[in-house]
Amino acid sequence: MKLAVSGKGGVGKTTLAASLAGALARRGYATLAIDADPAPNLGPALGLEPTAVDAIVPIGEDEELVAAKTATGYAGVYNLSFPVDDLVRSRAVPTPAGPDLIVMGTVRAAGGGCTCPSAAVVRALLRRLVVGERQAVVLDLEAGLEHLGRGTAAGVDLLLVLVDGSAAACRVAGRIMSLAKELGIPRIALVGSRVDPEGGEVAANACARRLGIPLVALLLEDPAIALAGREGKAVPADGPTATRVEALLDRILQEAEA
Repeated sequence: MKLAVSGKGGVGKTTLAASLAGALARRGYATLAIDADPAPNLGPALGLEPTAVDAIVPIGEDEELVAAKTATGYAGVYNLSFPVDDLVRSRAVPTPAGPDLIVMGTVRAAGGGCTCPSAAVVRALLRRLVVGERQAVVLDLEAGLEHLGRGTAAGVDLLLVLVDGSAAACRVAGRIMSLAKELGIPRIALVGSRVDPEGGEVAANACARRLGIPLVALLLEDPAIALAGREGKAVPADGPTATRVEALLDRILQEAEA
């Protein structure tokens, strides 16, 4: 199973990605968490210490690795077909929360059709990962539309788009939904995140109706999550948010088996 988490900046994507990845690992899934945000924060959310996070060289920024994968010997001509299994074996970092972590890093190239070497490596890894039984990939996308525009989210089984009850988050969710459908992502759903229990919940449901996609979970403002973020600690594996994420995961797994 491949899950991707997207949405407007600041809506709690990394919190949900870390929570889902940790919950899958606790259920016995061999779980790979992929941080595809140019400002990566998934490592701390999975319990890595700052020194361990700082030691990670993002794949998209590793010039030697990118050259080894894409070089052809001809200037301006890149190899776009290469294996990716070795990247997982060599670059995945175990985390205290259970999942292994890969950090993709920034692809410094403009335009949705970029075929630069670093973008090719990032796309290949995300699209060619083969997920077997009791295996899962959780992809934390950057805020907005960039990775969807490059096509790197193609191949995921379910895209969760976060909204916080604001009109801006719903507009971004609508644009993400349109791109996701163009990419052929088979299942798209909304998650209300960091919402207040009254107006935010109503707004999240209204957004789901307006976009015509299901709202599958509501994650309320959680002081424990906020404290963990301020202190750079792992997302708590218990508490109200964890309970709601477990319920969301139950629903995801049931629908996947249906």
